Amino acid sequence: MNGIRAGAERYLATRRNLGYKLTAEGRMLGQFVGFLEERGDSHLTVHAALQWAVLPEGADPAWCAARLTVIREFARFLAAFDELTEIPPPGLLPRSAGRTTQPYLYTQAEITALIHAARHLAHPLRAATFESFIGLMAATGIRTGEAMGLDRSDVGLERGVLLVRGTKFGKSRLVPMHPTTVERLAGYQRRRDDLCPRPSTEAFFLSGAGTRLNHTNASKTFNRLLKAAAITVPAGAGKPRLYDLRHTFAVTTLVNWYAAGADVAHRLPALSTYLGHVSPATTYWYLHACPQLMTAAAERLDRTWKESP
Repeated sequence: MNGIRAGAERYLATRRNLGYKLTAEGRMLGQFVGFLEERGDSHLTVHAALQWAVLPEGADPAWCAARLTVIREFARFLAAFDELTEIPPPGLLPRSAGRTTQPYLYTQAEITALIHAARHLAHPLRAATFESFIGLMAATGIRTGEAMGLDRSDVGLERGVLLVRGTKFGKSRLVPMHPTTVERLAGYQRRRDDLCPRPSTEAFFLSGAGTRLNHTNASKTFNRLLKAAAITVPAGAGKPRLYDLRHTFAVTTLVNWYAAGADVAHRLPALSTYLGHVSPATTYWYLHACPQLMTAAAERLDRTWKESP
């Protein structure tokens, strides 16, 4: 074990003993150490940290900044034991202020095309995984990291409920699933176990190598699927992401509620809880992401004013 890997394990153990879970951070740090080992680097440098943080090509700037932040905190710890460690300075990859990235809203036809493209990936296990992974995100709106973090014991097919542990805000929640979603996941489970009967992880979704999915390999595969599904955007528009399946789910739900004449204000807390948002105010942001929603909300407000005595 080289010094950097030993330092990473010591760093994670120290912080976890203080009560930090560091689930996602631990995965990122492990990937970074593997990156350094492949390069043959014996010390952590700013150049290497920056090269790793911006992977994969075209990743969201906020995601890259978050990756570099994980390395910066580790570098501060490692510098106490290795004087050659370089600490990436703050602001090297600044996060965008606020929600500046406009989400891409997939049509139902595009989601179907993505699932079809995934089904035809050359590697059988990767094909089965991404067909079900994309389908689950589209059907439930759970976060990309939450879907990756699902263990087999978290997917309750008999009850039709997902247990999403240690979410973005440190809380767990139950996510009910439609019977058709349960049926698809059951089919994936059988296919997965046939293709990989002895995996190295308890993860529900497996990579082609039989390991837990991570953001790097998922993003690379998803970019291939976008091309296969012929999903393109106008010049200057944001590139479609896996995470945008979550935005699409939320917006579609709200659009359907408005179309049905439902009391959106009273239903919104339920959607907020389902999505794992800290408050309905966070969910309201989706109104700004879709002109159709803004129009529906304005029409509802206009009718309310006209009906007022």
